Amino acid sequence: MITKTMKAMAAFGALAIAASSAHAQEFKLRWGHYLPNTPFVQVEKDFAAAVKERTGGRVEIEITFAGGLGKGNELMTLAGRGAIDMAAVVPGYYPDQLLFWKAYQVPFIFNSPRQAMEVSAAAYKALPVFQEELDKFNVKFLFHQPLGSYYMTGPDGTCDTVEGLQGKKIRSFGADIPKIFEAVGAVPVSVGFGDIYEAVQRGTLDYSFINRGNINAIKVYEVGEFSCGPAMSITGHLLVIGQKTWDSLPADIQAIMLEEAEKAGKAYISDIEAAEEAAGEAMMAAGAVIKPMQDGEMEKWRAAAPDMLQTWVDARAAEGEGDRAQEVADFWRGMIGN
Repeated sequence: MITKTMKAMAAFGALAIAASSAHAQEFKLRWGHYLPNTPFVQVEKDFAAAVKERTGGRVEIEITFAGGLGKGNELMTLAGRGAIDMAAVVPGYYPDQLLFWKAYQVPFIFNSPRQAMEVSAAAYKALPVFQEELDKFNVKFLFHQPLGSYYMTGPDGTCDTVEGLQGKKIRSFGADIPKIFEAVGAVPVSVGFGDIYEAVQRGTLDYSFINRGNINAIKVYEVGEFSCGPAMSITGHLLVIGQKTWDSLPADIQAIMLEEAEKAGKAYISDIEAAEEAAGEAMMAAGAVIKPMQDGEMEKWRAAAPDMLQTWVDARAAEGEGDRAQEVADFWRGMIGN
């Protein structure tokens, strides 16, 4: 009798341990990222850690960086199909599909990274079109990543005026950014990020066009002493989760992930601002000169350029989405104040 009781207790204990172990790791989520593992994405790593902690280990998010689970223009599709669970998505990699999200990367709309992120968070809650656009890929939005404001960096210090940009070859990308340079007589030149330093060094570019964090990271100031700006503020990538994965999560875990996603979006703003200021200080300590645009010059530049938000609305109207695009533009203008 004693032996049978002990065996029963041992079996019960083994089952309890097994159940506890299963409870500890109910969900292991694979997150594909196009960027390398650097301090630049610390907020995202903190998000994964916070979800694990708050769920008592029931959810573990494993981030694979540098395209290890797919290229940048593949990750959203992979998440939507369930091949991976989460993804970092650059709207510009899906220019024909994310027609509304890519507007966050149109120049001369937002005045600062903080403003761009605040508009993004509010618009997502108020306007269904942004989730509807992601629904086509079968993914759900979690949070948005900001970028530091862009500066022009080169050996000529006249980049702090519109007149000083005339005829200058300036690094550009996408379909919209070239328009703001052409508006002031500059020459947009498409140069990949990895080729910026050499392009400025050789004179293929008169000015690079990236944020202070990246100017400092690749030391463009070594070949171009002057950095003028800020000239443009846009947002970065989106963090999404596949709808199939999302639907498999219990309601309490979904609530925790949404709460931590909102915290991550807010944390990213303060982190990017601090990081950009630190990068600027490091640049100046190394001999770089950061020149604010002279008074009135950004206003002059914006006046010379097309109304970039309206240009985006007009393009959507030509595709039959004019009403919804105008709704987005009106909402954004109401927040931005112009």
